[in-house]
Amino acid sequence: MELSSRILKEYGSQAIISEKNVEKLMRELEVPKVKACQVVACFELGRRFFKRDEEEIYIRDSKDAYNYLKDKMASPKKEQFRGLYFNSRNKLIHDEVISLGTLTTNLVHPREVFQPAIQYSAAAIILAHNHPSGDPQPSEDDIKITQQIIEASKIINIEILDHIIIGKNEYLSLKDKKLI
Repeated sequence: MELSSRILKEYGSQAIISEKNVEKLMRELEVPKVKACQVVACFELGRRFFKRDEEEIYIRDSKDAYNYLKDKMASPKKEQFRGLYFNSRNKLIHDEVISLGTLTTNLVHPREVFQPAIQYSAAAIILAHNHPSGDPQPSEDDIKITQQIIEASKIINIEILDHIIIGKNEYLSLKDKKLI
């Protein structure tokens, strides 16, 4: 608290916020390297936290969903099942990894999909998972679990907009392929 008060008093609230040079902070604040690293890390965390809140993401189709997810899901070595949760205007309000599977399988249950939806008051969901093999073709299990989740969604009136399967540099939308 003492250091934060000193920083604000000596530099103002904006002058040091974008400083990333640890050696410069060590000299100017007369603090050890560890403390200077902590200051840089704190400002970076704050920047990322508040940037996330300011950023509004709208996803309207499978291509938008793929573009949002491709960097997050194209290379994991295990299957990852993810839910994108939206308000009634298709604004992304929550993104959550629902489950992690093995190299070839992923276990998910509808209750795990809808718990965040209820918590964040979502109106709709896009499901997504990756295939570490790189081939985005859906398995029978992929289609079966999607159908189960869609049936459950009808009971609680939260729409399943799509289920995207992400492979290496490509994706498949179950909705676009008319599989759901």
